[in-house]
Amino acid sequence: MGLKGFAEGGIASIIAGASTHPLDLIKVRMQLQGESHIPNPSALQSYRPAFALSSAANISLPTTLEVPPPPRVGPLSIGLRIIQSEGANALFSGVSATILRQTLYSTTRMGLYDVLKHKWTDSETNNMPLARKIVAGLISGAVGAAVGNPADVAMVRMQADGRLPIEQRRNYKSVVDALGQMSKHEGVASLWRGSGLTINRAMIVTASQLATYDQAKEMILEKGLMNDGIGTHVMASFVAGFVASVASNPIDVIKTRVMNMKVEPGVEPPYKGALDCAMKTIRVEGPMALYKGFIPTISRQGPFTVVLFVTLEQVRKLLKDF
Repeated sequence: MGLKGFAEGGIASIIAGASTHPLDLIKVRMQLQGESHIPNPSALQSYRPAFALSSAANISLPTTLEVPPPPRVGPLSIGLRIIQSEGANALFSGVSATILRQTLYSTTRMGLYDVLKHKWTDSETNNMPLARKIVAGLISGAVGAAVGNPADVAMVRMQADGRLPIEQRRNYKSVVDALGQMSKHEGVASLWRGSGLTINRAMIVTASQLATYDQAKEMILEKGLMNDGIGTHVMASFVAGFVASVASNPIDVIKTRVMNMKVEPGVEPPYKGALDCAMKTIRVEGPMALYKGFIPTISRQGPFTVVLFVTLEQVRKLLKDF
């Protein structure tokens, strides 16, 4: 039963992740909007005028170079801009990393949640209390994120590469190339950069997504609103997707920025850690910046969750006799 749960969750997750990858890419690009490419603003070169002016002229000239923030655009505009500047294929940049991430992260979390669900379900009522569902989601999400973090870092970088100036792009050829280059140039530890954020986000997403889906499905069936079919699965999935999006978006923004930052020898990194990234983001862009990319997040999380659970239910039926 345990291995079967891992297989069912893995198949459903890979299908859902690959089919909604363009929406996830747009979400990542939006979350990076407003982030400065200059690692350390205090290190900006000071400029002095090439000629001296009379002291009586009382004219002040700027001594530092100020870079205006780029205009912010919506998900549709970003999608069209990607197609125009990078080609339609760019919408699937990093899809190999997404597939690897789903294979490692989602297979682990879905399978482990299924194991805990069967172990903690009351044998008399055949139901598991909501508190236990949440705990099961927190545990399985943490374990899955720890396993899948290298693929998550590679996915974020491959998705974000097209927004960088040509001379700063990493130009990873595949997820294997990305993992290899990161290990070679930044050390093996770079594969777990932002792992604390990834684990926190995964715990929140898994607990809210899986627990909400099970709870919503049980309520729909208990109240007799629908029969146990695709309609019930879709409705419960939308509820789960919305709750997961609201709960996880702030951590997702910080995670994306920490994972995407470029660390070079002898140069101070843009962020010292997750808290520093959060504080700088709020100070420069305002608190609502933590919900940057929420529209594509919910636009992606909704379809992803629907495809995930509808596929999962169908795979369970197909593998019922195994």
